[in-house]
Amino acid sequence: MTSLILPDIATQTQQRTQPLQWVGMQGIALPVLFEGRKLNARASAGVNLDDGKSRGIHMSRLYLALDSLEDQSLNTQTLRRLLAEFLDSHEGLSSAAYVQLSFDLLLKRPALVSPLEGWKSYPITIKASIENEMFHVELFVQIPYSSTCPCSAALARQLIQAQFKADFADAELDLQTVVQWLGTSEGIVATPHSQRSDAQIKVRLIDSATELPVSDLIDQVESALGTAVQTAVKRADEQAFALANGQNLMFCEDAARRVDAVLKTMVWVSGFSVRVEHAESLHAHDAVAVSEWRW
Repeated sequence: MTSLILPDIATQTQQRTQPLQWVGMQGIALPVLFEGRKLNARASAGVNLDDGKSRGIHMSRLYLALDSLEDQSLNTQTLRRLLAEFLDSHEGLSSAAYVQLSFDLLLKRPALVSPLEGWKSYPITIKASIENEMFHVELFVQIPYSSTCPCSAALARQLIQAQFKADFADAELDLQTVVQWLGTSEGIVATPHSQRSDAQIKVRLIDSATELPVSDLIDQVESALGTAVQTAVKRADEQAFALANGQNLMFCEDAARRVDAVLKTMVWVSGFSVRVEHAESLHAHDAVAVSEWRW
């Protein structure tokens, strides 16, 4: 059978000469090698289309280039080479290239006191681009934590003080009596309210960065907040968590400032955007604070 020359419709010249800022694919399933582990990821890959006379790009070339991420450890150099391959395969068509990778990073976390440990999942997105011959990498991570309202803590303390006065107005007190009273629900008549909270962090890496310090970013932010949600716990861990919440009372504004401060100490960060959300247990709406630096 005579071999046929298959038509390439995408290379045909069109009448409308309109360049496009981004053309590509999203939702591509692929494995990536990150921190020594194979992870299931979703990728978006694309280039611009400078040549407005061309009908389209070669999407299959982008798709096949992504295969390199399966066996090469994911870092800034891997991403730079990938984007260079995108551009090489679209010479004369494109001058900018983009890739975005999203996956869940599982980290084993120890309990606060006991020897238990368990896995926590952190949604991660890595974005890399080459535009005007400039290479940029951004990291995005979501970090859950607990936040106890300072206002409700003060109001609870006031009620406890009022109950103490009512119960012991005419009594002669000794230490054991007070200690016993403090351990009863009749004494501690009110407690502060706390809520599951979420820090959504985007950072831009400095140009000289070679690694993708996702785990370091998570560790430092959790340390700054002081109330990271737990995995496997015993009662001693739960008590330690209650203590941590009591010592780290936070409005959403306080949490945003804590994260802002720690990010500014990271030498590999050139800019960031922080958004914290406190899923209020008092209100039917959430409390939100945003901080940006060189973003």
